[in-house]
Amino acid sequence: MREIVLDTETTGLKANDGDRLVEIGCVELDNHVATGQHYQAYINPERDMPDEAFNVHGLSEEFLSDKPLFSDVIDGFLEFIEDSTLIIHNAEFDIGFLNAELCNIGKPTIPMERAIDTVKIARQKFPGSRVNLDALCSKFQIDNTNRTLHGALLDAQLLSEVYLELVGGRQPGLKLATEKAKIMSETVESTTQRTARAHAPTSNEATAHEEFLGQLTDPIWCA
Repeated sequence: MREIVLDTETTGLKANDGDRLVEIGCVELDNHVATGQHYQAYINPERDMPDEAFNVHGLSEEFLSDKPLFSDVIDGFLEFIEDSTLIIHNAEFDIGFLNAELCNIGKPTIPMERAIDTVKIARQKFPGSRVNLDALCSKFQIDNTNRTLHGALLDAQLLSEVYLELVGGRQPGLKLATEKAKIMSETVESTTQRTARAHAPTSNEATAHEEFLGQLTDPIWCA
């Protein structure tokens, strides 16, 4: 089961009002295990960077000015995600921006049904609690100390760990069981093999046995 954990960074909050994508980050999971494969791209939004957005992700207009356009990175992005399920924190936001960009270049949009929204899962699991990424990292004791600013790839990596906690995919007990089995196997292999004991009776033991049998009356094996 292949899943892609996805995050984006943007120039603002409203894709329909001129805000644009500036970064896409993806992490691949295979049967709830991170494979180490990822996709990341910075994108030139062809517009200014509002201070509010810059303070979130630190991507300046100057930094992005020589980066490729969305039309230049879309084929590599679509090739990476293929038809896999997308794991997204607040899926409507990220899918909305991706689809706005896809529409701008005449490409088919991504159906919302492809996405699993971790915000919805977290709200069901922890009603009334804060469910932003930092809060969930804290709840699950996931190290996010490197997250001084938002970043699409970093946030996708953190979200992959959060997602596995939310769905019960991270099972430390399995690791303990594997280690225990390995220890037991090594113990068996290191055990000294002894020579089998002889079981034939001595002549005295055989004589005593015959005398004992002679004292029995009507034994069951003679019935």
